[in-house]
Amino acid sequence: MLEALLLVDDEIAILQGYQRVLHREFQIDTALGSAEALKKIRATPYAVVVSDMRMPEMDGVQLLAKIKMESPEIIRVMLTGNADIDTAMDAVNEGSIFRFLTKPCSKETLAKTLTAALVQYRLVTAEKELLEQTLRGSIQVLTEVLSLVNPAAFSRAVRIRKYVSHVVKKLELANPWRFEVAAMMSQLGCVTLHPDTVDAVYAGQAISPDEQVRFNTHPQIGGDLLANIPRMEPIAWMISHQSQDVTGTKTDPAHETSESIRQGGDILRVALRFDEQIQRGVGKSAALNDLRNRWKNMDPKIFQALSEVEAEASESVIRSCAFDALSAGMILNEEVRTQTGLLIVAKGQEVTFPLIVKLKNFLEKDAIRGNVSVSVPKMTVGSLAAAT
Repeated sequence: MLEALLLVDDEIAILQGYQRVLHREFQIDTALGSAEALKKIRATPYAVVVSDMRMPEMDGVQLLAKIKMESPEIIRVMLTGNADIDTAMDAVNEGSIFRFLTKPCSKETLAKTLTAALVQYRLVTAEKELLEQTLRGSIQVLTEVLSLVNPAAFSRAVRIRKYVSHVVKKLELANPWRFEVAAMMSQLGCVTLHPDTVDAVYAGQAISPDEQVRFNTHPQIGGDLLANIPRMEPIAWMISHQSQDVTGTKTDPAHETSESIRQGGDILRVALRFDEQIQRGVGKSAALNDLRNRWKNMDPKIFQALSEVEAEASESVIRSCAFDALSAGMILNEEVRTQTGLLIVAKGQEVTFPLIVKLKNFLEKDAIRGNVSVSVPKMTVGSLAAAT
């Protein structure tokens, strides 16, 4: 399937000419002016946009700059009858254009430019897909390591992700995956701490001053670990600032919207405090009042979203399951401890393949016995029944 190209001009005759001479070689779409172009770009994935310079309301430089901000993967080309140096510089600096063409432009020149732009788009897209796959794999590995090394920290991260995901969805924030990854990785720095220290802090128990100092460093440690992964700088910043009031704070990542990152830090901080209160037995209403009193200047929509967080809980069936019968996707409703009391899996943790292997190893050594209470999604229960 050919990638779609969008040609933008304020003269219908010119657009019809483009369509007539290029439609055999390319999948061409047209837009009469900047407003129609933006409307189409937000509804359709285009590979290349070619824009005229002189248009009413919004000129080509402004249009391509806005496209760069909203859809940076689109390759941008400027076509103008005014080939002055200032226009060219503005187009390059503001719109980060791929090519700058002058009118009149022959069919051959325009076709060659569009072909080169499509090649560039495919290279950029392939690199993006590779990066996303690498990033997804890296996060998966780190998540599994956290679940195996420090189950209590992993269990808390799962709860925080649920809260953050709900808030981000309600606020309709762009790039929601960033906030969810920040939540899931928020406790990564706890791998450097003794599990007993983490358990004590989460339970609201007193710990020694030295232990408290070490615990307080875990956000920075987690942020530093993730900062080594390309494109994770904004997420690392949110994690390292999870315990701080980030209002007015300067953000480190380049080419990022500071306000968005700060908002992510706020959401993560509120979700952590909310979870802390809930886990200590404070009711949801009291926990929300505590948050509102603590951070009076924060966006009230965050608190409102948290107050509705239970509404999206998925339906499931509670059942008792033998350790050797666990399957991926189940949720543990209780802690799993060895016969000597060592915590190996925290309550609320999702069962994964590495966790199944870990539990089977303990089971073979007779370190754990009996069954465990789990939540099984109704769809899974139906599938299991059908399979049997």
